[in-house]
Amino acid sequence: MARRRTAFGAGALLLVCLTGCGGAPMTEPTPFEPAPAQPTPTRAPFQATTRGPIAPTGEPVAVPAARWDAIVADLAERGVTGTPELVSAHAVTWNNGALGCPSPGVSYTQAIVDGMRVVVEVDGTTYDYRFGTTDSPKLCTR
Repeated sequence: MARRRTAFGAGALLLVCLTGCGGAPMTEPTPFEPAPAQPTPTRAPFQATTRGPIAPTGEPVAVPAARWDAIVADLAERGVTGTPELVSAHAVTWNNGALGCPSPGVSYTQAIVDGMRVVVEVDGTTYDYRFGTTDSPKLCTR
């Protein structure tokens, strides 16, 4: 008999607990009303453009001998035989490790890099070199 009372008490307690979990009564769903039509934008959509050559930025600076020697060596490795003439040399703060000349599919450090841009000309051909914090040149061929 004690088992029946315990079972009955447990069942009643369970029923009271489950009744307390009931939510608000269900209501009929409201019919879907579409949002009002938005006006057509009057400006053109965003379009990517290909950047042209970057004009010199920053202050003009003298090219350190180590960097000039690195440029001459790089030109020689590329088979350029003429004597390079300095067109411009400017201190530049680059936005990231690409030094303003990213290559597709390559990841770069996302930190500001103080460096320089050195443009030289050899036999009528212009070469745009970029330097970060080291004396290793990066030829920008865009």
